[in-house]
Amino acid sequence: MFGLVVQMRRAVVSIPSNIAEGRRRRTDADYCHFLTIAYGSGAELETQIEIIKRLPFGKDLNYFKSDLLLLETMKMLNGLISSII
Repeated sequence: MFGLVVQMRRAVVSIPSNIAEGRRRRTDADYCHFLTIAYGSGAELETQIEIIKRLPFGKDLNYFKSDLLLLETMKMLNGLISSII
């Protein structure tokens, strides 16, 4: 469980970090590249949440808020990427 939590924290921090780094790059192509990396980190987090949901200690937890926030974040990233391409 500890390893999974560490991985989740890294993915969570990676999303805004990559957005910020990409925004400071000089070209739209670079920005889009880092947005895509951030989107990938969101996909990692989504997978990790699904894994926890299937583990014995995670079955009784409420995931509504985390699922909703992640979905909103992924939609915003997708919109940003689409607006640049």
